[in-house]
Amino acid sequence: MLIRLFGGLDLLSSTGETIHPPARKASLLLAALAVLGEKGARREALCELFWPHRGEPQARGSLRQALAAIRQVVAEVGDGSVRIEGDTETVRLVADSLKVDVQLFEGLIRRQDAEYLAAAAELYQGDLLATMALPEPLDQWFRSHQQALRDKALVLCEQLSQLVSREQGMAVGACEGLAQRLLATDPAAEEAHRALIRLHQLQGRTNAALQQLERCKEALLRDLGVEPEDQTRELIPSQSQMRLAAPQPQPADIALPVWATRRDKDQPSIVVMPFDNLSGEGDEYFVDGVVEEITAALSRVRDFFVIARQSAFTYKGRFIDVQEVGRDLGVNYVVEGTVRRGGDRLRISVQLVDAMTRTQLWSERFEGAIEDIFEFQDRIAAQVAGAIHPAIRSAEIELAKRKPPTSLRAYDLVMRAYPNLWGRRKDANNQAIELLQKAIAIDPSYGRAQALLAWCHASNASYLWTEQPERELDQARGAVEAAGSISDDPAALTAAGAAMSMCGDQERATTFIEKALTLDPNNAWAWARHGWIALYKGDDTRATERFQRAMTLSPMDPLAFNMRLGMATSLAKAGSFSQAIAIAREVIAGHPDIIMSYRYLAAWSAMSGDLETARWAAQKLVAAQPDFTIKQYRSLPFFRHMPEWADRVAEALRLTGLPER
Repeated sequence: MLIRLFGGLDLLSSTGETIHPPARKASLLLAALAVLGEKGARREALCELFWPHRGEPQARGSLRQALAAIRQVVAEVGDGSVRIEGDTETVRLVADSLKVDVQLFEGLIRRQDAEYLAAAAELYQGDLLATMALPEPLDQWFRSHQQALRDKALVLCEQLSQLVSREQGMAVGACEGLAQRLLATDPAAEEAHRALIRLHQLQGRTNAALQQLERCKEALLRDLGVEPEDQTRELIPSQSQMRLAAPQPQPADIALPVWATRRDKDQPSIVVMPFDNLSGEGDEYFVDGVVEEITAALSRVRDFFVIARQSAFTYKGRFIDVQEVGRDLGVNYVVEGTVRRGGDRLRISVQLVDAMTRTQLWSERFEGAIEDIFEFQDRIAAQVAGAIHPAIRSAEIELAKRKPPTSLRAYDLVMRAYPNLWGRRKDANNQAIELLQKAIAIDPSYGRAQALLAWCHASNASYLWTEQPERELDQARGAVEAAGSISDDPAALTAAGAAMSMCGDQERATTFIEKALTLDPNNAWAWARHGWIALYKGDDTRATERFQRAMTLSPMDPLAFNMRLGMATSLAKAGSFSQAIAIAREVIAGHPDIIMSYRYLAAWSAMSGDLETARWAAQKLVAAQPDFTIKQYRSLPFFRHMPEWADRVAEALRLTGLPER
């Protein structure tokens, strides 16, 4: 039996098969005992920690039940590698250190060898129990261990970056991956920034090292109000820093670049530069092919103006600053990358950079076998295009925010509305409506603004942010009609399709979404809405495939929570409640303000027989949405095509004590 605690809680058999975990409290107790190791804990302390509001006899009884549930799971595996031992005073988990990732991690980091440290880095897949919602006082207890392990991971990351050499490809990859995971949790983690600077320099990527230093400076100033430490600044030669900071002379008669002269509704512009081949010359054709495929995939996204491959390849084999590329080609954004072959594996690293500020906006690493090299090439191109789309959208939003109010026009107002569009909170959605209405007042024929307005009104109804959902749905339909010709705009088509789907018109919604995917087959939002349509039509298998494709294309998308909940809904409808509940908990842990998650968690937990979790989620739902009623929820139009499932959801919610009307 294997116990994984980094990033969440996973139990695996010795053959790698997933083991169904015990109930929530028992799972958390297993996690706590795994963290404590063979030293164990006093029963009295565990009772106070896990059942603080119960009397001693009741708490001890609950502890015995939880331990029995753990023993049952352990016995079902039957390999004897993990067991619970104890007496009347103490209890502990006895396991070989190879069976618990946290214990193995701590053992490996004590070795001063790059190979062992790389293995430890690969184990750290996120913070301790990162995806689990923890009640007090458990939250505080686990948080202290979480921070201690994160501190060790930071030390490990920097230590590994100092030990690796150019030949230790796997160690370099492990260190880079760990640094990126740490920065995803804490963008101001200076040790992780230093590690990446060293790795970039090791690979001869001076420009990337300079950009990493700039990201470090920005994060420290924004989050902590401090400058980088001397040991960080000293990693970059002073002349390179001067070159980075020095303003480029620009004679008055030279035309300003695209970013300085953006007109109303202009497209952001992008160039995919030739990637660096870090392997042998025999891979050059593949590297060029990847760039060509990515360029072609991005060219299908109607939101972008993409520089042709022929222009980009004039820079092949030259070291050139992205700011110079931006001036030469008049582009806002530059895509850079590297390709490395190691044995039968290929690794492609890609980053998106703001050409004016040299700021890295997004980066990702893709790996795969080279058995089917061209299929791998196509998949990378699709994933890069899907992920860059929201990254550029985020950059455009920040650009709009920096503009003075007097210069705002319809395009900029829509960009300002974007962060508020994604179904998180009622107040944010209403702010988006206000901004979109201003954009429409400037340009009534702006189809995208109208379509996004329809999405916002439909969201008000679907998320029950209004006392008059029918009125909001009527406004959504009206905005779709007012959108006019949006046949060449995938984003507008997706918004209109999403709105019509939530209004209950799945056939018309399908027409919009399929047209959007014809124009932009890498549009993650369109694939996600295609998934919801399949769910509403009862085609759960196809829904799962579509949600999976959406998440693959854009794992960091602002609507990723919606994609995850869609996937969870398809699992729940198929009877896989434990998986659906795990996803709902993960979303709640990352986004506790997303009220819809509590509706799902309450219903699915009740269906699975876990009324304790169901009632907890119902209490959270009522606290955030006091006017919620089962009748109002059941009457939403997207339930029309699946009445049996709607009835099951309603009955499950009744078990939680939520009001009928």
